[in-house]
Amino acid sequence: MLYREAGQFRTSYVQDSQLFPLWQDRLGMAVLLVIGVAIVPFTASDYWLTAILIPWLVLSLVAIGQNILMGYAGQLSLGSAGFMAVGAFACYNLILRVDGIPFVVAVLLSGVCAALVGIVFGLPSLRIRGLYLAVATLAAQFFIVWALDKFPWFKNYDVAGVITAQQIVIFGHPFVTPREKYWVVFIIVAALALAAKNMARGSTGRAWMAVRDMDVAAEAMGLSLLRTKLQAFAISSFYCGVGGALFAFAYLQTVEPSAFNIDLSFRILFMIIIGGIGTILGSFLGAGFILLMPVFLNVFFHSVFGKAVDSTFTSALEQVIFGAMIIVFLIFEPLGMARLWQLTKERLRLWPFRH
Repeated sequence: MLYREAGQFRTSYVQDSQLFPLWQDRLGMAVLLVIGVAIVPFTASDYWLTAILIPWLVLSLVAIGQNILMGYAGQLSLGSAGFMAVGAFACYNLILRVDGIPFVVAVLLSGVCAALVGIVFGLPSLRIRGLYLAVATLAAQFFIVWALDKFPWFKNYDVAGVITAQQIVIFGHPFVTPREKYWVVFIIVAALALAAKNMARGSTGRAWMAVRDMDVAAEAMGLSLLRTKLQAFAISSFYCGVGGALFAFAYLQTVEPSAFNIDLSFRILFMIIIGGIGTILGSFLGAGFILLMPVFLNVFFHSVFGKAVDSTFTSALEQVIFGAMIIVFLIFEPLGMARLWQLTKERLRLWPFRH
């Protein structure tokens, strides 16, 4: 009754190819953007902005990049955190060594640097695939972190190993409060998510999915495997590099190689598996699940047990329950949380009638 396609006619190809063809979707997206820009920054506490919302947006952006490579192009990768490290250190050195460079320009150039590194490590995808490609990208993860830690130029010859990130300055105004940093991250993530959605539904996304489904048939139809695979690696690494720069400057406020370890790469992989492989929405849902579920479990155990049980035991129990929930979720809904949202929309279209 509230979510109907009936009566919404599309009489041209332009109307049919709209990003949000239904007025309900357009209204819902507009409401979400207004809430994200004008309501959340003024109602959420500094803790929520700094510890929850900013990392959620940043990791969602990185998950979009991982989803482009794995979900759309079908190239298994375990090096997303390494490309994030490239973006973080590139942004730090650009601001340090290029006087007066705008922060947004530095972030975008950081993504370009990560894209160039991604192309280099994407070359093995032309000859290997599957687990072998995953091992190659895993080697990239270790090599990038080792190189950033080994060569002191990247850290401006800092012996401490932990570098304080510079302030975010846009048009001469320093963005120092959690609310201001949230606005910067929100606008960049929203713009790049929209760009990823348009790429995925256009000719570029169709080329990625053709290579993912059967690369031999795609090549026989005239698609260049070299261009398509390297393009997917470049764009995916660009998103990871931008996310790494925002992760270091808006969330961690430090630039250190140890923050971009293999554990972060696996967390990003779990985000797209749980959220839904091959969907932009799934990147946001999966990142929210991975970030918020441990917080909810922690609050639950502290409210139930209090100080009666050792904190080490409750922390271990949280990890066990969290892992079990992931396994159960993947058994009953292997297509991810985005599939649950799709089924919900289908039920809304038929409500109050039965399937």
